[in-house]
Order: sequence, then C-alpha cells, then structure tokens
Amino acid sequence: MGDVRPPQELASIVARRLAERRGEFAVVGLARSGIAAVRLLRAAGCSVYASDASTSEAVRSAGAMLEREGASVDVGVHNVQRIAHCSVLVVSPGIPPTAPPIRAALSAGVPVVSEVEVALRLQPALRYIAVTGTNGKTTTTALIGHLLRALGHDAADVGNIGTPVSELALLSAPPAWAALELSSFQLHDTPGIMPDVGVLTTLSPDHLDRYAGVAEYYADKKRLFANAVLPSQWVTTADSADVGALVAGIPGHWHRFSVHRTDVDGFYHRGSGMLHLFGEPLVARDRLTLTGDHNVANALAALLAVMAADPLHRIPSARAQLAAAIGTFGALPHRLEPVVDRGGILWLNDSKATNIDSTKVALASMSRPTIVLLGGRHKGESYTALVPELLRTAKVVLAYGEAGALIASDLEAPLHGRVLVEHCGSDRFEQVMTRARALAVAGDVVLLSPACSSYDMFNNYEERGREFARFAGAMA
Repeated sequence: MGDVRPPQELASIVARRLAERRGEFAVVGLARSGIAAVRLLRAAGCSVYASDASTSEAVRSAGAMLEREGASVDVGVHNVQRIAHCSVLVVSPGIPPTAPPIRAALSAGVPVVSEVEVALRLQPALRYIAVTGTNGKTTTTALIGHLLRALGHDAADVGNIGTPVSELALLSAPPAWAALELSSFQLHDTPGIMPDVGVLTTLSPDHLDRYAGVAEYYADKKRLFANAVLPSQWVTTADSADVGALVAGIPGHWHRFSVHRTDVDGFYHRGSGMLHLFGEPLVARDRLTLTGDHNVANALAALLAVMAADPLHRIPSARAQLAAAIGTFGALPHRLEPVVDRGGILWLNDSKATNIDSTKVALASMSRPTIVLLGGRHKGESYTALVPELLRTAKVVLAYGEAGALIASDLEAPLHGRVLVEHCGSDRFEQVMTRARALAVAGDVVLLSPACSSYDMFNNYEERGREFARFAGAMA
C-alpha cells in the first residue's frame, strides 16, 4: 500500500510545499526521528501537528518539549481527520503503511514521506552516499563516514544508523557530507532520493512480518534507484544473483565488488591477500580488524563508494589515506562484538543479527564449538536455513522468546540430535544466559545471534545486546 504517483512527482510536490510553507505539516511517531522532523519543520517556519499513540513517559516528555517549540501535539491518540487535511505527512519508519493515520492521508491524497525526505529537501547542499541492503549496511555506512573523515571531510553518519538526518540541519554548522543508511521502510517513503553514490550491499528475505512477500520487500530496496540517470554512481555486490536481477537496466555508472571474482572494480585477491580497487592493489586484507568475508565485502563496498564519489578521492595521496584509514576501523557494537573473554569462554554479542541471513553469516565466522542463542519475535522466515552451519559449529542451540517454540520445532528434527536444542521459555532472558553459562566450557563461544527482532523482551536490539553483555560480565 502506498502513493501511486511517480516518485519524481511526489518529491516535487513535497519540495514545493516545503518551499511555500504551505498548510500544516503532520508528523506521526515521536521517537528520535519524529522529534527531529518536528523541530526541523518548526525551525523552517512550518506549522506542525505531531502525534504518537503511545502514552509513555518518554513520549509525553517529547510532546511537552515540542509544544514549547510551537508544535501542536497529541499523545495517546492520532487526530485522523486533521491528518487527512494536512499538507504533508511525515511518518516514522516503524509505523506500517496500514496504520489508520497513514491510510487516512493516502486516501485524501496527502503525500506521505519519511523524515529523511524532508531533511534532504531542506539541506540541498548536503553531499551524501546512501547505503541500503539486507545485511552489511550499518557497517558499510560507518566505514564510509570513517573514510570520508580520513580524507579531511566534515562528515556525519546518519539515517537508520541512529542519528536522524534532520539533526544535521539543526546544527549551527552542518557537515558537508553524510554517510546515510536507509532501511527498506525509510526508502518506501523517500521518493526524492538522489545520492552522490548509492550502495546496495546484499539482498535476502527479511521483514516478512510486515511485507506480503519477498518481492514487495525487494521492491522497497529498489526505490534507492528511483531517480537514476546516466551520470548516477552506483555500487553493488557482484556475488548475488538477486541483486543483479534487481538492478538490471537501471541507468548510471556501476561499480561492483566481490570476494569471489576478480573481473570487477573492487575485489579481494586471495593469492596476494590484497584488496584491489579500480585496477590497483590498495591494502592488505590482514590490515582489516574486522573478521569474515562479509566484512571484506563491506570494506570493498565502502572504499568503492568513497572513491566513486569524487575524482579527488582516487588520486595517489587519497588512496594512501584510505589504505591507512581502513586499518583503524573497529567492530561496531552489537555486530559480532566480543564482550567478555574469560576462563577460555568467549561471549560474542551479535544482537544486530535480526534475520536468518545475518545469523548465517555469524555462524560461518565461528571456528570453535558454539552455544547459539536464537530467539525473539519471529519475522516470517524458516529457521531450517541455519541447519548446515549449526551442524558445522554449534554444540547447543538455546531457543527463547516468542519464537522459541517455533525455532525448536524447526531445528530439532534436521539437527538429528547432533546439536542439542533446548527451549528456554519466552519471558526471562536471565534464564537463557544462566543456562548458557552452565553449558559452556573452556574453548567454547557463547554467541547471541538471534535471527529475530528484539521486540518481545526488549525495546530494541541495542538493549538486548547490552543485557547480554551485562549478564556475560557477571557470569564469566
């Protein structure tokens, strides 16, 4: 469900209404991006109505602050009639398109856009590299920001990575560059996206609890290329048939990366151990602090994107700066992050692994007997895809949370008793951690890589990862 108007037309309408400050702008959802959108619209001189169905203390506090800044705010309810008469509706990515305020806006012909769309329209001078994909997008985005700063640019990491784009525009001296991570939900409502370079890291099924099927999910990823023209610069993997099919026929200059092929612009040459970029070796693989081929792919994607963004980023001095910078980038929190290594037991926090494919990548990185913590809220995929890697490396699977019973049901038969599967219940994470500690012996890894969202027990994957680290530190 969505607006049927072409993206260019929709983006043009929004840009015009922003320029004219025409009518009242509505913002639905008062988490961080919604708050930033309200503040930016108010700073731009727009009349704003904001609402959130929650009545939590955080939402009430945000609403009171925004009212002091001149917005009209409802907490605990959406005024659907008011929203249907607004000029533009700005929607938070966590709110599905079937929600009543969005349905009302669409039925009334009101443009529904993301906070990203509004922020980009109000920062026309911002240069940005946009990154999407099922997995790898956060690490790639952070790498791009790191590399841009190594080249001397004032650059921020924004979007789905945590900082709303609108917050940049509110700074007294906004940065010239941004590394912008975009989820499929954000892309669905960002019709004017037109990056200096666009990056698609990977594709695999995800969010099937929100999408009708894989095709619908992939279609939102494809919105990154909605405004592609011949001069556009794009970076994609050459190691995915699904990616190749999705981008076929899209205009622009294409730069592909691979950890298997050498006939592309960015590749890993296993014989020499070197990463090659644009026809020349750039840096040795062992200079990367990140483990796994998936992170080699992320590094290649980031390097290609930064080098494609400006011809000056490919001159010899810039290449030398990039080669030095890639070795100083450390692992991000909640992404195969070592949190405790004591008594011969390594505890790894991979809480960001919220889908099957991401957990498969984590399991493929394991070289020691592994106790795997799988669970949370189910997202629509079968867990049987994990069986080959579990058979290779796992000694125990601890299934927990709302999806715990389904995970155990999916895995017990195909693991043939060669890997113990235990269902640890659905309501106490401490119970899961206590059981993991009881089973672990020196030489083992305890891996939190849930393959599920966190919303059954936690507010987000970061909270889940922090709790894992806290319990691990107390139990190790």
